[in-house]
Amino acid sequence: MKEYLKKKMKVIGIIPSRYASTRFPGKPLAIIKGKTMIRRVCEQAWKSKLDAVVVATDDIRIADEVMSFGGRCVLTDPNHRSGTDRCCEALDLLETQYDAVVNIQGDEPFIDPKQIDLLVDLILREDTQLASLAKRIVDADELFSQNAVKVVMDNECKALYFSRNPIPFMRNVDNVEWLKKGVFYQHIGIYAYKTEVLRRVARLQPSSLEIAESLEQLRWLENGLSIRMAVTESQNVSIDTPYDLAKAEQFAQNQTLIE
Repeated sequence: MKEYLKKKMKVIGIIPSRYASTRFPGKPLAIIKGKTMIRRVCEQAWKSKLDAVVVATDDIRIADEVMSFGGRCVLTDPNHRSGTDRCCEALDLLETQYDAVVNIQGDEPFIDPKQIDLLVDLILREDTQLASLAKRIVDADELFSQNAVKVVMDNECKALYFSRNPIPFMRNVDNVEWLKKGVFYQHIGIYAYKTEVLRRVARLQPSSLEIAESLEQLRWLENGLSIRMAVTESQNVSIDTPYDLAKAEQFAQNQTLIE
């Protein structure tokens, strides 16, 4: 085993958090059951086995909020093209060296800490470059929605391809029968990277498949990187619009253990 894997590897969770948003400006500071969304994401991440958690933001208002509840924060360039790039800059700004990074979505206030732990376990494996999660699809609307990204995996649970279309295609099978005849997985957009891999992917230019599907993980596959997957049963609640926020508030009110 490589020498650096013999020691205790250190894994940090980085939460990219932008203030500007076309559909929902300022959403990291939106209040859900008395707490800001960014605070709820941090508190869920703190329950995991991560060695540290830091928010990477482009706005002082978010930074002030994070520091107000005792979180760690770094200010990053407002012009990053993706959360991955923001994570990479944040990693370089930290004084402590880490062996791996988990990129935690800043708009999922109820993320299950066990999902983060799944990724930590995967990225600690010597043969893992990148890791992510998938959930079996049981709803037809989800299967055929372009907003639900699908993934197919090989026998070692490594991603073969991601698409906004249903994959695999079920030839000679009516659409209403697809879920009965096949197994489909939705991609859960949370990633883990070895630090050297994160720095590598941040340097890659957009690829043809990425542009076609508008999915940055296809850039990684096109450049020969492997993404090891794990299957989770948890469905994350993402907030992209004020309407989503109203649903999240209702979800929070129904949870007895949310605090």
